[in-house]
Amino acid sequence: MRDQFDRQLEELHTALIQMGALCERAIRSAVESVLENDGRKAQAARKLAEETDKQERDVEALCLKLLLHQQPVARDLRQISAALKMITDMERIGEQAGDIAEIVLTAGVSFSASRFPLSHMASSAIQMVTKSVDSYVRMDLELARWVIWEDDVVDQGFVRMKQELLKEQNWEGAEWALDLLMIAKYLEKMADHAVSIAEWVEYAITGVHRRGVRPVG
Repeated sequence: MRDQFDRQLEELHTALIQMGALCERAIRSAVESVLENDGRKAQAARKLAEETDKQERDVEALCLKLLLHQQPVARDLRQISAALKMITDMERIGEQAGDIAEIVLTAGVSFSASRFPLSHMASSAIQMVTKSVDSYVRMDLELARWVIWEDDVVDQGFVRMKQELLKEQNWEGAEWALDLLMIAKYLEKMADHAVSIAEWVEYAITGVHRRGVRPVG
């Protein structure tokens, strides 16, 4: 029975890695569509967001199968409960990448976005998503806490973004500035979701959630 549970848990780990990779690709495609004003990459990001939504349902079904058929003990139960929470965050990351793509597809990107720190924010957000999922698969508390601390980097990028936009002299038809600020805000939210994933990993390992969730088992 335990061998079967371990095999299904490994299947869950693989599915989470795949879902995390979808999120990373969606973020990258969305930001590249902004920086290059590339509608094809925006379409790709939107498609990846849809795939992330489907993957969430598949992983949820796998988690429920583990819960219903394997009768996990306390730590195993925390791992599965954490995975159910994590996939919600990953689906939202994909959704927000799709929202960035939608800005490109509907409003166009006629400004020089490369002058602003979007690329750096996106790189940090991608790294946070990757490492948050890795920390779950490895049950690595130190790596999960690194992700939580790294959130300050993306927050600082958003502050810089606002400061740079305020320095702009050409505010004629300022929609481009609002679009850029919204894109930066989506990236900040993605980083927040990566932090949430890392906090659930912390909970899975320690049985304590820093936001006051009651322990399982």
